[in-house]
Amino acid sequence: MSSTDHAAPAPRRLATRALETTAENPWPVRLLSSKINDYIARMAPLWVEGQIVQLNRRPGATLAFLTLRDTDADMSLPVAVQSRVLAAMATPLQEGAHVVVHAKPTFWPKRGSLQLQADELRPVGVGELLARIEHLKRVLAAEGLFDAERKVTLPFLPRCVGLICGRESKAEHDVVVNAHARWPALRFEIREVAVQGARAVPEVMAALRELDADPAVEVIVVARGGGAVEDLLPFSNEALVRAAAACRTPLVSAIGHETDSPLLDLVADYRASTPTDAAKHIVPDVAEQRRGLAQSRQRIRAAITARLAAEQRGLDHLRSRPVVANPHALVTARAEEVERLRATALRAVTWRTDRAADELRGARSQLRALSPAATLARGYAVLRDDTGRVVRSPDDVRTGQRLEALLAAGRLGVEVLPQPAETDPTADGQIDPAADNPTDAAADNKSAPAAPPTETPADGQTAPSADARAL
Repeated sequence: MSSTDHAAPAPRRLATRALETTAENPWPVRLLSSKINDYIARMAPLWVEGQIVQLNRRPGATLAFLTLRDTDADMSLPVAVQSRVLAAMATPLQEGAHVVVHAKPTFWPKRGSLQLQADELRPVGVGELLARIEHLKRVLAAEGLFDAERKVTLPFLPRCVGLICGRESKAEHDVVVNAHARWPALRFEIREVAVQGARAVPEVMAALRELDADPAVEVIVVARGGGAVEDLLPFSNEALVRAAAACRTPLVSAIGHETDSPLLDLVADYRASTPTDAAKHIVPDVAEQRRGLAQSRQRIRAAITARLAAEQRGLDHLRSRPVVANPHALVTARAEEVERLRATALRAVTWRTDRAADELRGARSQLRALSPAATLARGYAVLRDDTGRVVRSPDDVRTGQRLEALLAAGRLGVEVLPQPAETDPTADGQIDPAADNPTDAAADNKSAPAAPPTETPADGQTAPSADARAL
């Protein structure tokens, strides 16, 4: 076998960047750890703020270890510091202290852990904390979280109250005992949490969300006794204040004493000076309510009695009136008046009807007297030619012309005859001079009818005879 058959395989070429790695060409753990170490080693030292939640100092050891926790979130980092740095601090460092640390991030590749290597620690003073709280107060006020329009009225008589307090604390006792003394039937949902220290903010927020999600809870009370400014800092935490602002259930803040003013008091719907004061405002006093009910009953009874008496007096007054004593008197008087008016109206209508009848008869007589039909009824006739024109003169016709004679009882066809010798039309008594006046004839109704006269035509022809021959 040749020597080339025993040669070692060529080394695998690793990716130079993380994006170039694949399942067939991955990075080994040592390479990734070294790259992380190189990246963190290039970071410059920085100042970090947090709260000390765990401090381990061993006698004789040169290093002390502590855990630095974020004050607003559940995040922490381990910190290593020289024991001499802690010993040089003017105030001994305790767990729960709020500090700023000057440190450099350090990565340990063998165990893959990150920690801060601190060379200086400074406690945050009360004055600085209060200045930060004041700045946060202005920011939240500008967002409208403290506006009165956002606050809701507490229910008059809640059936269940949620209580957030410390474990077996005096604040819990004050709220529960005083509330039950005022309203024994009140039910509590109690959540015992840390009310100071690093765990206060997340535990209070969790309890607040849990009670807000419970539909049976009608009011939530956050209670804590008095304490130093540092002890009340969790209740001015921005995350906790925003969680309280987002709470849909009416919220009562009973933190500290009258002089204490954490930011939770400003965002709550009601701020109680003490836990006992909170108990007095979440439920009414049953004894006072009973007294109020008794007084209301007395006032209602007195009002009803007075109203009944007034109505009885009114009824008595109405009964004493004559019209009520004898109701028929008013009806009788009105009936007589109606009968009188009816008789007057009947007389007026009768007189008016009779007068109208007389006027109608006079108009009818006058109309008949002036009517052409009346003239025809007395024996007169109206002559019309074939065009329908009335013949008014002998000059309007000629001998032999056919005419139409309109009589009272019908029509006749006539023919114009030659005019005979002139005679006195009145000699034989055939023509009544009174007939020329139809009005006088209608008045005496005694004139005998006569044939209308004829005249000689103007063209010299023989005038038609007055006795026209009927066709």
